[in-house]
Amino acid sequence: MLIESRRRAYLCAMQVVHWLPRAELPFAAPSRPELLLPQAPVEDIEFDVRPAAPSATPPPAAPQARSGERPKIEIPRPASTAKPAPKAVEAEEAAPGVRPAPVPPPRFALQLLRAGSCLLLVELATGQPFQSRDPSYLLLKDMLRAAGLPDAPQIIGEPVRWPLLVRGNMDQGPEAARDFVQGFIQARLEETPCTCLWLVGLPALRFAAEVQTEAYYQELKVDGLGDAWALPGLELLMDEPQRKADVWQAMRQLMARWKSVE
Repeated sequence: MLIESRRRAYLCAMQVVHWLPRAELPFAAPSRPELLLPQAPVEDIEFDVRPAAPSATPPPAAPQARSGERPKIEIPRPASTAKPAPKAVEAEEAAPGVRPAPVPPPRFALQLLRAGSCLLLVELATGQPFQSRDPSYLLLKDMLRAAGLPDAPQIIGEPVRWPLLVRGNMDQGPEAARDFVQGFIQARLEETPCTCLWLVGLPALRFAAEVQTEAYYQELKVDGLGDAWALPGLELLMDEPQRKADVWQAMRQLMARWKSVE
């Protein structure tokens, strides 16, 4: 059996504000008839819960209850454990933009030849060295005869093929290809100088003199390489024979340059 003070403590813990027993409770305080009458809402009712006898561990203090309103129970929430964003992600968010696509390495093959006092850097359209009966090689021999140069040019070294490596992390972009081709020609010029460097084909123009097709038939001054002459590729001359007239006209103006050395 419960004494009145302990009963009220249990009821407060269960958040029961008003209650009436169905039967007479032993040791209970007499009922208050005014609780059965309709009354205005009570703002605050304080319960003085005290133990019947002093104990070593006092019971917890009874919370204050408010009529007609359920007390709010605060549930502690764990602190946020969100990890900081990596620096690389923060940098991308701070400076959004489209990254430039990597430039693929150019692909070409060039053969260096010597005819008299001239060097010839010629595009190999098929990527294979010249053969004695190749139509492109026969056309080159005809051009050398017309220029007054030996029609059996000397092949210097292996063809320059780009890219150098199929795999690897080495830079093989256009700038690296230009530096390699120019360095290769400069090394040959140190061995034997020449009066004019023929650049035959677009890859020879791009990676030896840094010019494009608009320089065809023109005489050029190239830093580190000296005087050069820009020509269309042999395959292009065979596909478009009308270009041979432009080659012949430009050749007549330059012939004195290498003939005076003989």
